[in-house]
Amino acid sequence: MTDHDRPGPGHHHPHGGAHPDWEVLGPHLERGAELYLPLYEQAVSWLCERPGGAAGGLVPGGVLRVLDIGSGPGVVSCLLARAFPNAEVVAVDATVALLERARDRADRLGLGDRVHTHLAEVPDGLDALGGADLIWSGRALHHVGDQRAAVAALAGHLRPGGLLAIAEGGLPARHLPRDPGIGRPGLQSRLDAAGEEWFTQMRAALPDAADEAEDWPAFLADAGLRAPCSRSFLLDLPAPLGAAARAHAVATLALARDMYGERLDEDDRGTLARLTDPEDAAGVTRRPDAFVLAARTVHTARAQ
Repeated sequence: MTDHDRPGPGHHHPHGGAHPDWEVLGPHLERGAELYLPLYEQAVSWLCERPGGAAGGLVPGGVLRVLDIGSGPGVVSCLLARAFPNAEVVAVDATVALLERARDRADRLGLGDRVHTHLAEVPDGLDALGGADLIWSGRALHHVGDQRAAVAALAGHLRPGGLLAIAEGGLPARHLPRDPGIGRPGLQSRLDAAGEEWFTQMRAALPDAADEAEDWPAFLADAGLRAPCSRSFLLDLPAPLGAAARAHAVATLALARDMYGERLDEDDRGTLARLTDPEDAAGVTRRPDAFVLAARTVHTARAQ
């Protein structure tokens, strides 16, 4: 689980079927999270500006405890440690390889004494975590069949006055103009539709999958939290892209092709093959009009 861009409306790595190779996917996830750092910096600043701040229930001079649920490679975990210099941050994930990346990242940034890792499934493996003043979960709970129950489980770990922030939803990333000049116009929209179908099928196959509206503010209120509030944040990297953003856009399209390309017709698959070919002049690696535009929505509420 991780907290950054994914190759479609619902997901950023494969679930179901063969288990993903995190040794292979880990660098892609970390680079993508780094690309989205400006967006998450906005979100964390907003958390600090909310009434009472992100640590509304913290005793002055005390040590803030922060949980990053579904931390992946720890990019946001380290951002939270920097934003709250008096905080102990625990990166929680179910994947050993990603937690290893989180530990390495914290050490490189000089945060290893305050950023720790905890191996656990969400939400059933969280009992040993104890309480927290701020709990962040970035695009992780949609991997859980009963999302309402998962929110309630996280809320149960909040200390009095603590804040729960869940990043779910927003808008899928855009990388290309409506008509990229090869294949039929509208490829991006058809990719979105294929991703939605794939995501719906993935969600339906999860254990204890609940067929209900994804109303995150309602989930927060039902968990006994007060003052639910949502806000969306934009990542806007215009053309021409730098090398890192361009490489991530290519990797994201390639992952989408591999995950649900069979839901597209032959022409669209051919277009995707050209767009992800580093030697093709019409590919994202070389074309001057590729960009990254995406939005993420963060839902928050506070414990009594």
